[in-house]
Amino acid sequence: MLTPMAPSSPRSPAQKKQPEKARQSPHDGPPPSAWLLALELRAFWEFGALLPAWPVLARAPRGDQHSVVVFPGLSASDGSTMPLRRYLDSLGYATSGWEQGFNFGPRAGVLEAARAQVRRAFEGSGRKVSLIGWSLGGVYARELAKELPHMVRSVITLGTPFAGSHRSTRAWRIYELASGRKVARESENYDLPAAPPVPTTSIYSRSDGIVAWQGSIQQSSPDKLQTENVEVVASHVGLGLNPSAWWAVADRLAQPEGRWQPFERKGTFWHGLIYPDPARAA
Repeated sequence: MLTPMAPSSPRSPAQKKQPEKARQSPHDGPPPSAWLLALELRAFWEFGALLPAWPVLARAPRGDQHSVVVFPGLSASDGSTMPLRRYLDSLGYATSGWEQGFNFGPRAGVLEAARAQVRRAFEGSGRKVSLIGWSLGGVYARELAKELPHMVRSVITLGTPFAGSHRSTRAWRIYELASGRKVARESENYDLPAAPPVPTTSIYSRSDGIVAWQGSIQQSSPDKLQTENVEVVASHVGLGLNPSAWWAVADRLAQPEGRWQPFERKGTFWHGLIYPDPARAA
C-alpha cells in the first residue's frame, strides 16, 4: 500500500517538498474492482507454482555476493519475504530482512533503524546495497535510495503505488489504523513519484486487486534514464511469491554495477509470453 514516510529527522534535499511545477501529478483513479480484489486468492496458486517453476528459476543469472535488503509490505513481517530471500541466497546474494517485526508504517524509530541497516550493510561489505520493497516496503526502498544514493546499487519494488493517490489503493484505511498517521497530510512532505537516482525497477500487475496498477508506473524523464516498469501477471498478495516476479528480480540484481540495461522480454518465447509488452503501460 502507498504511503509516504513521515519525517523523523531533518529532511534531505531528496525529501524536501518540491515546487508544484516540478512534481508529477499522481494517478488519482479508483482502487481495483471488487472482482480483482476477489482474485487475490490466486496468491495460494502463485506460491504453489514455485515448485514446478524451480528448474527454470534455478537457471537465473548468478549473483555476486553483494548485500540485498528486502522490506515487507503493510502489516507483514520478514516471514512474508523469507521465500524470496532464500531464493536470492541460493543465487549468490547476501540477503537480509528489515529486522523490525511487523511493518505498521513509519512509526518512531523505524526509519532511523532502516537507514542504519543500509549503512551497516554498505560499510560491512564495502559495496553498494540493493533494496527490494514489497508494496509499502517499496516506498521505504525508494526514499532510502534518494537519501543514500552513494550506498545503494539498485532499487526493485513489487506492487508499490508510488505514483498514485492513496485513494487508488484498498489499503489506505488499514495503514491509517495501523500507523495512527494521516496519509494525505504526510504526502505533502515527499515527492514520491520522483525516481531515485539509481537503477530502479517497478514490477507491477494490471490484475493487482489491492493497488491500482497505474500508480506503480514510473514515468520516464531525461534525467532518470535507468528506470523501468516490468509487468507480470500476478496478484498483489502473491507478487513476492510469483515465479515470473522472482525471475525478473534475479535478472535485475545480476546486472554488473554501472552497466545497467533495460529488462529483456523477448529473449525467449516464454519471456515474451509471460512479460507483456511494456508499451501497454503508456
